[in-house]
Amino acid sequence: MAGSILYIHGFNSAPSSTKACQLVAVMQQLGLAEQLRVPALHHHPRQAIAQLEAAITELDRPLLVGSSLGGYYATHLAQRHGLKALLVNPAVNPHQMFEGHLGTQQNHYTGETWELTLEHVQALAELEVAPPERAEQFQVWLQTGDETLDYRRAERFYRACALRIQAGGDHSFQGFAAHLPALLSFAGVPAQTYQTLDFSVF
Repeated sequence: MAGSILYIHGFNSAPSSTKACQLVAVMQQLGLAEQLRVPALHHHPRQAIAQLEAAITELDRPLLVGSSLGGYYATHLAQRHGLKALLVNPAVNPHQMFEGHLGTQQNHYTGETWELTLEHVQALAELEVAPPERAEQFQVWLQTGDETLDYRRAERFYRACALRIQAGGDHSFQGFAAHLPALLSFAGVPAQTYQTLDFSVF
């Protein structure tokens, strides 16, 4: 459906994260809540991808909006299905970054604990794709102050794409709500639907 959006949260995150809640609130305000999915992803990559595949089928060619590890998932799925994706401080090849981090993890929002194993890391590695080459397919939003991921890795990997790099900020992407008009436009939501909305209140 035109203007549909699938939001993909990051590692140890949840639908209750700030960005997800801001997007949900905006879509509700616009009367478009039915066109948004924000699944609570399983911590295992294979199960998370299965959840996302189901949501893609349900929404019929949504814009994929991926944050952090969700950006890695979104890149894989966008390449597989020929979908558009908007990535917010995305992780690049995250399987290369988990060395020394195996063991007990805790979800920052739900409090759930789980074990990160080599099998998880191998499953992530299986999702690796080549750098995207279709500039119109991807938008990549980066903040240089990201304390979790070096934004320059994403800048290099997505160099053929539309890059929006802001000085400062952090891994959560400060000021996300103010950028939502650009996200809605990329998703194909008609401008007249949201042009009178005050995004500063979200």
